[in-house]
Amino acid sequence: MGFHLELQERTADARRHLLGAPIIQGCLRGEVSPASYAAFLAQAYHHVRHTVPLLQACRRALPPRHAWLDGPLEEYVAEEQGHDEWILDDLRACGADVQAVRAGRPGHATEVMVAYAYDTIARGNPLGFFGMVHVLEGTSVALALAAADQIQRALALPDAAFRYLRSHGLLDREHTAHFGLLMDRIEDAGDRDAIVHAARAFYRLYGDVFRELPLPQASTAHRLAEAA
Repeated sequence: MGFHLELQERTADARRHLLGAPIIQGCLRGEVSPASYAAFLAQAYHHVRHTVPLLQACRRALPPRHAWLDGPLEEYVAEEQGHDEWILDDLRACGADVQAVRAGRPGHATEVMVAYAYDTIARGNPLGFFGMVHVLEGTSVALALAAADQIQRALALPDAAFRYLRSHGLLDREHTAHFGLLMDRIEDAGDRDAIVHAARAFYRLYGDVFRELPLPQASTAHRLAEAA
């Protein structure tokens, strides 16, 4: 079994926990509000703007035996440049106060997730950062395009409000295939365990980001009805 498939199998339960977040399930049912979508974009901005610095930090921290990853990480850096500005453009198309988002602080869950990523690189095995890549890109492939369609249908927003979701949904399909090839070249058991451990943590942390978002009224009613 290649490591990429092993990574998916060893983190399947953590992935289900993330996808079970009420706001995700509500969105897939078409239950969304302008406030919940804008909040999602705001938190996305506050973690996506760290993608390039995190990739660069991971690249610098790689031990010599992983020098072969330098080129792929450089390509990732080039491809991820400016994606945070896409999110601000989407917020602008939604009528949000873009400057307030840019100058604001992330939510607690977002701040913790980003801090964990930097800490993994600085104090742990830098390859653990690939656990974050696995979670964020895998979730994007699974949800982004379907979510964009549901949100646009429910809120009647223009196409200009969905560049981040739609572009990432398509880009991350390509990235995930490339990522799988890279992961299958990871042979050391310690490196593999570090990536699995980080991925499980990031599934929980990213799930917390979604669980902090404001639920639209329909989703709240649905959750209460299920609990009754």
